[in-house]
Parts: sequence; C-alpha cells; structure tokens
Amino acid sequence: MIFSKDYVGYLARQTVKHLVAAKMIHTDKPEVVNERVTAGLIDELSLEDRINDEVRAILEAIQEDMRKGGVSYPEMFKKIKVKLVNQYKAVL
Repeated sequence: MIFSKDYVGYLARQTVKHLVAAKMIHTDKPEVVNERVTAGLIDELSLEDRINDEVRAILEAIQEDMRKGGVSYPEMFKKIKVKLVNQYKAVL
C-alpha cells in the first residue's frame, strides 16, 4: 500500500467530518463510521498488493517453464497482472 495506515485513518476521519458537515450523512457515532471508512479504504488501497502477491505466486509456480522458454520475469509479471486486474475488474 502506498499510504501509511495512519494517513489512511486521517483521510477517513476527514472524509467523515466533511460528509457530516455537508449533511450528506448523519451519525451519532462518528468513531464507528470512521473505523468502517478506514477499513474500506485500507481494503481498496491494498488490492494492488494482493494482486502483486498472487502474480508472484503464479510466477513462482511456472518459474521452470519460464526459464526454459527464455521469458523475462518483468514481462510475464506485467502480462499476468493485467490479466488479474481485468479478472477482478479492478481499477489501479
């Protein structure tokens, strides 16, 4: 994830604060809303990390075939990542 969890928490608190101020949401427990928004943001922002981990696992499984075929790791990484991003319908 490109942001620290502390910063994501800050972004969540600011987002909730602005939504409440703009009367777009109403809550009696802003702490609970902050926690849920933080969790949602962390989940979305860590999606690319999870996809990268999955790509590495796939490449590790086919490492021998790649070596035999003379395929470069970065090239295959990009191809598999694009395929997984499309499969998950993710926006990175």
